[in-house]
Amino acid sequence: MSMTQCVSDEVEMSVEITRVMSTAISHDACTAGYRHEAFFYAGSEQFIAGTLPFIHEALAANEPILVVLDETKIALLRQQLGADSERVLFADMAEVGINPARIIPAWEDFLDRHAAPGRRLWGIGEPIWAARTPAELAECQRHEALLNVAFSDPAFSLLCPYDTLSLAPEVIAEARRNHPLLREGALPIASIDYPGAEFLATPFDETLPEPPPGVPVVDFQANTLRDVRALVTADAIRAGLSDGRTADLLLAVNEVATNSLLHGGGRGTVCLWQESTALICEVRDEGRIEDPLVGRRRPTPGSVGGHGLWLANQLCELVQVRTFLTGSAVRLHMRLA
Repeated sequence: MSMTQCVSDEVEMSVEITRVMSTAISHDACTAGYRHEAFFYAGSEQFIAGTLPFIHEALAANEPILVVLDETKIALLRQQLGADSERVLFADMAEVGINPARIIPAWEDFLDRHAAPGRRLWGIGEPIWAARTPAELAECQRHEALLNVAFSDPAFSLLCPYDTLSLAPEVIAEARRNHPLLREGALPIASIDYPGAEFLATPFDETLPEPPPGVPVVDFQANTLRDVRALVTADAIRAGLSDGRTADLLLAVNEVATNSLLHGGGRGTVCLWQESTALICEVRDEGRIEDPLVGRRRPTPGSVGGHGLWLANQLCELVQVRTFLTGSAVRLHMRLA
């Protein structure tokens, strides 16, 4: 072996040692309070092998744990846990996370009910699965990023499983970016792709797919808001929504449009269109939405602002919020069935 090759090998080894050491340091820093881990698994055996020790760690410490998964995985874990399953709180992600913006409030409720000095709280949540629509996936990924903003301080360990057999490589890559810790073996390691909670908290400006060609865009101001309500009602009836769901969508749109009047320059635009599974209404205005968690945290009594998007998230199956240099867009999705 040449002297040049030896020097090159030593340099590469030094770089790798430095990377491993920095990863270990980062891991120690990340585990002090909030721990947010992406867990990558391939098949049910790996899923069980990765989640059971996490659950047992919580039970051994006699600390509360909430597991939010689909019904099949919950049944599988109950079977594996046996009598210990009675010590675990379970919830169906299909109900909790039908709208991903409702998941952070569910975790906050869990922490509010069970937090105590010196006690760590534990959670497992899998909001992303292969059947999610592209719009749902985008909001689930935003949710995963914002978990780092919402829970930067509490003693809370959250494990987020990702099925590498059914999810696209780009989804796995995004998980590496949205989680400070990664668990692919027995122990978590720091993610070198994680940019930090401060970066993830910046206003979200990912582009939205364009509405179908020919969809009319209606301008509105305070004195024409009734025209918006008439447009929404007519399109909802045409799409076959029930009276109750039409009323829900109408209320959600009215809240978002009112925000435009109050905070978006006193005017805005609205357009509606139907896709195969949902009726979609988009409201745009010239304002900017700076709070990354707007609509994802329950407004406190007496709080100013945030009520409209919170209510929209409770009424609609999906709410997409974007802020650009030219203003903001809120896209409401109401499922047809």
